[in-house]
Amino acid sequence: MAEAAGQLATRVHLELSRVIVGQEEIIDQLLAVWLVGGHALLEGVPGIAKTLIVKALAGLCRLEFQRIQCTPDLMPGDILGVNVYNTATGVFSFRRGPVFTDLLLLDEINRMPPRSQAALLECMEERQVTLDGTRYPLSEFFTAIATENPVEFEGTYPLPEAQLDRFLAKIRIGYPGPDEEVEILSRYQNGFDPHRLDRLGLAVIETDLLVAARRDAASVKVEATLFRYVGELVRRTRNWPALSLGGSPRASVALLLMAKSLAAMDGRDYLLPDDVKAAAPVVLRHRLVVKPEADLEGITSDRVVSEIIAAVEVPH
Repeated sequence: MAEAAGQLATRVHLELSRVIVGQEEIIDQLLAVWLVGGHALLEGVPGIAKTLIVKALAGLCRLEFQRIQCTPDLMPGDILGVNVYNTATGVFSFRRGPVFTDLLLLDEINRMPPRSQAALLECMEERQVTLDGTRYPLSEFFTAIATENPVEFEGTYPLPEAQLDRFLAKIRIGYPGPDEEVEILSRYQNGFDPHRLDRLGLAVIETDLLVAARRDAASVKVEATLFRYVGELVRRTRNWPALSLGGSPRASVALLLMAKSLAAMDGRDYLLPDDVKAAAPVVLRHRLVVKPEADLEGITSDRVVSEIIAAVEVPH
Protein backbone atom coordinates (compact mmCIF):
# COMPACT_ATOMS: atom_id res chain seq x y z
CA MET A 1 0.00 0.00 0.00
CA ALA A 2 1.18 3.51 -0.82
CA GLU A 3 0.26 4.87 2.60
CA ALA A 4 2.41 8.01 2.59
CA ALA A 5 1.24 9.21 -0.84
CA GLY A 6 -2.40 8.56 0.03
CA GLN A 7 -2.02 10.32 3.37
CA LEU A 8 -0.32 13.29 1.71
CA ALA A 9 -3.12 13.63 -0.87
CA THR A 10 -5.77 13.52 1.85
CA ARG A 11 -4.05 16.15 3.98
CA VAL A 12 -3.37 18.44 1.02
CA HIS A 13 -7.03 18.36 -0.03
CA LEU A 14 -8.23 18.90 3.54
CA GLU A 15 -6.05 21.95 4.15
CA LEU A 16 -6.29 23.52 0.70
CA SER A 17 -10.08 23.32 0.85
CA ARG A 18 -9.80 26.16 3.36
CA VAL A 19 -8.06 28.27 0.70
CA ILE A 20 -9.37 27.02 -2.66
CA VAL A 21 -13.01 26.38 -3.48
CA GLY A 22 -13.38 23.30 -5.68
CA GLN A 23 -10.54 22.52 -8.15
CA GLU A 24 -9.97 19.08 -6.53
CA GLU A 25 -8.89 17.50 -9.82
CA ILE A 26 -6.47 20.35 -10.52
CA ILE A 27 -4.90 19.97 -7.07
CA ASP A 28 -4.58 16.21 -7.63
CA GLN A 29 -2.84 16.73 -10.96
CA LEU A 30 -0.44 19.34 -9.57
CA LEU A 31 0.44 17.14 -6.61
CA ALA A 32 0.93 14.14 -8.91
CA VAL A 33 3.37 16.16 -11.04
CA TRP A 34 5.33 17.23 -7.97
CA LEU A 35 5.49 13.68 -6.55
CA VAL A 36 7.45 12.41 -9.57
CA GLY A 37 9.66 15.49 -9.85
CA GLY A 38 8.00 16.90 -12.96
CA HIS A 39 7.05 20.38 -14.09
CA ALA A 40 3.58 21.68 -14.95
CA LEU A 41 2.02 24.17 -17.34
CA LEU A 42 -1.18 25.77 -16.04
CA GLU A 43 -3.55 27.20 -18.62
CA GLY A 44 -6.50 29.39 -17.70
CA VAL A 45 -7.89 32.89 -17.94
CA PRO A 46 -6.86 35.49 -15.32
CA GLY A 47 -8.59 35.45 -11.94
CA ILE A 48 -9.23 31.73 -11.41
CA ALA A 49 -6.68 31.21 -8.60
CA LYS A 50 -3.78 29.73 -10.58
CA THR A 51 -1.20 31.65 -8.52
CA LEU A 52 -3.11 31.09 -5.28
CA ILE A 53 -3.14 27.31 -5.72
CA VAL A 54 0.63 27.16 -6.23
CA LYS A 55 1.39 29.60 -3.42
CA ALA A 56 -0.90 27.77 -0.99
CA LEU A 57 0.59 24.38 -1.92
CA ALA A 58 4.11 25.72 -1.31
CA GLY A 59 3.16 27.13 2.09
CA LEU A 60 1.35 23.97 3.13
CA CYS A 61 4.32 21.74 2.26
CA ARG A 62 6.89 24.22 3.63
CA LEU A 63 8.53 24.54 0.22
CA GLU A 64 10.52 27.64 -0.62
CA PHE A 65 8.52 29.65 -3.15
CA GLN A 66 9.57 32.20 -5.76
CA ARG A 67 7.49 33.94 -8.39
CA ILE A 68 8.70 35.47 -11.66
CA GLN A 69 6.43 37.82 -13.57
CA CYS A 70 7.46 37.12 -17.14
CA THR A 71 7.83 40.17 -19.39
CA PRO A 72 9.35 40.78 -22.86
CA ASP A 73 12.44 42.43 -21.33
CA LEU A 74 13.22 39.56 -18.94
CA MET A 75 16.84 38.40 -19.34
CA PRO A 76 18.35 34.97 -18.51
CA GLY A 77 20.33 36.55 -15.67
CA ASP A 78 17.08 37.71 -14.09
CA ILE A 79 16.13 34.05 -13.71
CA LEU A 80 19.40 32.17 -13.21
CA GLY A 81 21.54 34.76 -11.45
CA VAL A 82 24.76 36.55 -12.36
CA ASN A 83 28.41 36.71 -11.46
CA VAL A 84 29.11 40.00 -9.66
CA TYR A 85 32.57 41.53 -9.43
CA ASN A 86 33.59 42.58 -5.93
CA THR A 87 35.94 45.57 -6.19
CA ALA A 88 37.12 45.12 -2.60
CA THR A 89 38.30 41.51 -3.02
CA GLY A 90 38.94 41.54 -6.77
CA VAL A 91 36.97 38.33 -7.32
CA PHE A 92 33.62 37.40 -8.85
CA SER A 93 30.87 35.95 -6.70
CA PHE A 94 27.71 34.25 -7.90
CA ARG A 95 24.46 35.98 -6.98
CA ARG A 96 21.70 33.38 -7.23
CA GLY A 97 18.52 34.09 -9.14
CA PRO A 98 14.96 33.09 -8.20
CA VAL A 99 15.36 29.69 -9.91
CA PHE A 100 17.20 28.54 -6.77
CA THR A 101 14.07 27.56 -4.91
CA ASP A 102 11.74 24.58 -4.40
CA LEU A 103 8.64 25.81 -6.20
CA LEU A 104 9.10 28.35 -9.00
CA LEU A 105 6.03 30.03 -10.47
CA LEU A 106 6.60 31.49 -13.95
CA ASP A 107 3.61 33.76 -14.43
CA GLU A 108 2.61 34.17 -18.11
CA ILE A 109 5.65 32.29 -19.38
CA ASN A 110 4.73 32.99 -23.01
CA ARG A 111 5.50 36.69 -22.44
CA MET A 112 9.13 35.75 -21.83
CA PRO A 113 11.43 36.13 -24.89
CA PRO A 114 12.85 32.96 -26.49
CA ARG A 115 16.35 33.53 -25.11
CA SER A 116 15.04 33.55 -21.55
CA GLN A 117 12.74 30.58 -22.23
CA ALA A 118 15.77 28.62 -23.41
CA ALA A 119 17.62 29.46 -20.19
CA LEU A 120 15.13 27.27 -18.33
CA LEU A 121 15.82 24.11 -20.35
CA GLU A 122 18.84 22.99 -18.33
CA CYS A 123 17.12 23.86 -15.04
CA MET A 124 14.06 21.79 -15.89
CA GLU A 125 15.88 18.82 -17.39
CA GLU A 126 19.00 18.50 -15.23
CA ARG A 127 18.09 20.56 -12.14
CA GLN A 128 21.24 22.62 -12.36
CA VAL A 129 22.48 25.97 -13.63
CA THR A 130 25.72 26.28 -15.59
CA LEU A 131 27.25 29.75 -15.65
CA ASP A 132 30.73 30.59 -16.94
CA GLY A 133 31.65 26.89 -16.82
CA THR A 134 30.57 26.37 -13.20
CA ARG A 135 27.62 24.14 -12.31
CA TYR A 136 25.27 25.04 -9.48
CA PRO A 137 22.80 22.35 -8.35
CA LEU A 138 19.16 23.23 -7.74
CA SER A 139 16.97 21.99 -4.90
CA GLU A 140 15.98 18.30 -4.99
CA PHE A 141 12.38 19.55 -4.74
CA PHE A 142 12.77 22.04 -7.60
CA THR A 143 9.56 22.24 -9.62
CA ALA A 144 8.70 24.80 -12.27
CA ILE A 145 5.03 25.68 -12.64
CA ALA A 146 4.29 28.04 -15.51
CA THR A 147 1.00 29.78 -16.30
CA GLU A 148 -0.44 30.74 -19.67
CA ASN A 149 -3.43 32.84 -20.67
CA PRO A 150 -5.24 31.00 -23.51
CA VAL A 151 -7.07 34.06 -24.88
CA GLU A 152 -4.40 36.78 -25.01
CA PHE A 153 -1.73 36.43 -27.69
CA GLU A 154 -0.55 39.99 -28.41
CA GLY A 155 3.07 40.46 -27.32
CA THR A 156 3.61 36.78 -26.57
CA TYR A 157 6.22 34.22 -27.64
CA PRO A 158 4.68 30.75 -28.09
CA LEU A 159 6.70 28.05 -26.38
CA PRO A 160 8.60 25.85 -28.87
CA GLU A 161 7.99 22.09 -28.87
CA ALA A 162 11.34 21.44 -27.16
CA GLN A 163 10.28 23.64 -24.24
CA LEU A 164 6.76 22.22 -24.05
CA ASP A 165 8.16 18.70 -23.96
CA ARG A 166 9.99 19.53 -20.71
CA PHE A 167 6.66 20.00 -18.94
CA LEU A 168 5.36 16.70 -17.60
CA ALA A 169 1.76 17.91 -17.75
CA LYS A 170 -0.42 20.68 -19.10
CA ILE A 171 -3.28 21.36 -16.70
CA ARG A 172 -6.31 23.38 -17.78
CA ILE A 173 -8.23 25.33 -15.16
CA GLY A 174 -11.79 26.39 -15.91
CA TYR A 175 -14.31 28.68 -14.25
CA PRO A 176 -15.90 27.60 -10.97
CA GLY A 177 -19.47 26.32 -10.92
CA PRO A 178 -22.39 28.45 -9.68
CA ASP A 179 -22.33 27.05 -6.13
CA GLU A 180 -18.56 27.34 -5.94
CA GLU A 181 -18.69 30.99 -6.99
CA VAL A 182 -21.26 31.69 -4.28
CA GLU A 183 -18.93 30.05 -1.75
CA ILE A 184 -16.04 32.22 -2.94
CA LEU A 185 -18.09 35.38 -2.47
CA SER A 186 -19.24 34.22 0.96
CA ARG A 187 -15.66 33.63 2.09
CA TYR A 188 -14.59 37.10 1.00
CA GLN A 189 -17.56 38.58 2.79
CA ASN A 190 -16.44 36.77 5.94
CA GLY A 191 -12.93 38.20 5.78
CA PHE A 192 -10.94 35.78 3.63
CA ASP A 193 -7.76 37.42 2.34
CA PRO A 194 -5.73 35.45 -0.27
CA HIS A 195 -2.70 37.63 0.50
CA ARG A 196 -2.64 36.60 4.18
CA LEU A 197 -2.67 32.81 4.09
CA ASP A 198 -0.68 32.77 7.33
CA ARG A 199 -3.85 33.85 9.17
CA LEU A 200 -5.63 30.61 8.25
CA GLY A 201 -3.37 28.49 10.44
CA LEU A 202 -2.89 25.72 7.89
CA ALA A 203 -1.45 22.51 9.37
CA VAL A 204 1.86 22.30 7.50
CA ILE A 205 3.06 18.94 6.21
CA GLU A 206 6.37 17.60 7.47
CA THR A 207 9.24 16.96 5.05
CA ASP A 208 9.46 13.27 6.03
CA LEU A 209 5.97 12.67 4.64
CA LEU A 210 6.85 14.45 1.39
CA VAL A 211 9.94 12.29 0.92
CA ALA A 212 8.04 9.10 1.78
CA ALA A 213 5.23 10.01 -0.65
CA ARG A 214 7.73 10.47 -3.46
CA ARG A 215 9.20 7.08 -2.60
CA ASP A 216 5.73 5.54 -2.81
CA ALA A 217 5.15 6.99 -6.27
CA ALA A 218 8.49 5.63 -7.50
CA SER A 219 7.76 2.17 -6.05
CA VAL A 220 4.41 1.56 -7.77
CA LYS A 221 4.53 -1.84 -9.51
CA VAL A 222 3.84 -2.01 -13.25
CA GLU A 223 2.90 -5.17 -15.14
CA ALA A 224 4.63 -5.79 -18.49
CA THR A 225 1.28 -5.51 -20.32
CA LEU A 226 0.91 -1.95 -19.03
CA PHE A 227 4.33 -0.97 -20.40
CA ARG A 228 3.02 -2.08 -23.80
CA TYR A 229 -0.25 -0.21 -23.24
CA VAL A 230 1.54 3.06 -22.42
CA GLY A 231 3.87 2.62 -25.37
CA GLU A 232 1.04 1.84 -27.78
CA LEU A 233 -0.95 4.93 -26.75
CA VAL A 234 2.01 7.17 -27.50
CA ARG A 235 3.00 5.34 -30.69
CA ARG A 236 -0.50 5.86 -32.11
CA THR A 237 0.00 9.62 -31.86
CA ARG A 238 2.92 9.43 -34.27
CA ASN A 239 0.82 8.29 -37.23
CA TRP A 240 -2.64 9.55 -36.29
CA PRO A 241 -4.24 11.19 -39.36
CA ALA A 242 -5.14 14.48 -37.61
CA LEU A 243 -1.66 15.03 -36.16
CA SER A 244 1.51 16.39 -37.72
CA LEU A 245 3.57 15.69 -34.57
CA GLY A 246 3.10 12.94 -32.02
CA GLY A 247 4.63 12.08 -28.67
CA SER A 248 8.31 11.21 -28.22
CA PRO A 249 9.76 8.51 -25.93
CA ARG A 250 9.93 11.28 -23.30
CA ALA A 251 6.13 11.44 -23.56
CA SER A 252 5.92 7.69 -22.88
CA VAL A 253 8.08 8.07 -19.78
CA ALA A 254 6.03 11.08 -18.62
CA LEU A 255 2.78 9.15 -19.08
CA LEU A 256 4.11 6.24 -17.03
CA LEU A 257 5.36 8.52 -14.22
CA MET A 258 2.13 10.51 -14.03
CA ALA A 259 0.03 7.34 -13.97
CA LYS A 260 2.19 5.86 -11.18
CA SER A 261 1.82 9.05 -9.18
CA LEU A 262 -1.98 8.98 -9.49
CA ALA A 263 -2.00 5.33 -8.40
CA ALA A 264 0.12 6.11 -5.32
CA MET A 265 -2.13 9.02 -4.36
CA ASP A 266 -5.06 6.60 -4.56
CA GLY A 267 -3.29 4.49 -1.94
CA ARG A 268 -2.22 1.70 -4.31
CA ASP A 269 1.23 0.24 -4.94
CA TYR A 270 0.22 -1.16 -8.35
CA LEU A 271 -0.78 0.46 -11.63
CA LEU A 272 -4.16 0.09 -13.36
CA PRO A 273 -5.12 0.95 -16.97
CA ASP A 274 -7.50 3.56 -15.53
CA ASP A 275 -4.49 5.42 -14.06
CA VAL A 276 -2.95 5.61 -17.53
CA LYS A 277 -6.24 6.81 -19.05
CA ALA A 278 -6.56 9.53 -16.40
CA ALA A 279 -2.98 10.71 -16.97
CA ALA A 280 -3.05 10.64 -20.79
CA PRO A 281 -4.85 13.97 -21.53
CA VAL A 282 -2.70 16.14 -19.22
CA VAL A 283 0.53 14.46 -20.32
CA LEU A 284 -0.09 14.39 -24.08
CA ARG A 285 -2.23 17.44 -24.96
CA HIS A 286 0.68 19.91 -25.18
CA ARG A 287 2.99 17.49 -26.99
CA LEU A 288 0.70 16.91 -29.97
CA VAL A 289 0.48 19.22 -32.98
CA VAL A 290 -2.84 19.12 -34.84
CA LYS A 291 -2.69 19.54 -38.61
CA PRO A 292 -4.04 22.93 -39.84
CA GLU A 293 -6.86 21.31 -41.82
CA ALA A 294 -7.92 19.26 -38.77
CA ASP A 295 -7.76 22.35 -36.60
CA LEU A 296 -10.15 24.14 -38.97
CA GLU A 297 -12.58 21.27 -38.47
CA GLY A 298 -12.50 21.84 -34.71
CA ILE A 299 -10.35 18.82 -33.88
CA THR A 300 -8.30 19.37 -30.71
CA SER A 301 -5.45 17.45 -29.13
CA ASP A 302 -7.77 16.42 -26.27
CA ARG A 303 -10.22 14.95 -28.76
CA VAL A 304 -7.41 13.03 -30.46
CA VAL A 305 -6.23 11.61 -27.11
CA SER A 306 -9.79 10.47 -26.33
CA GLU A 307 -10.04 8.77 -29.75
CA ILE A 308 -6.71 7.03 -29.28
CA ILE A 309 -7.67 5.78 -25.80
CA ALA A 310 -10.88 4.36 -27.31
CA ALA A 311 -8.95 2.75 -30.19
CA VAL A 312 -6.23 0.97 -28.16
CA GLU A 313 -7.16 -2.32 -26.55
CA VAL A 314 -7.02 -2.22 -22.75
CA PRO A 315 -4.88 -5.00 -21.22
CA HIS A 316 -6.54 -7.39 -18.78
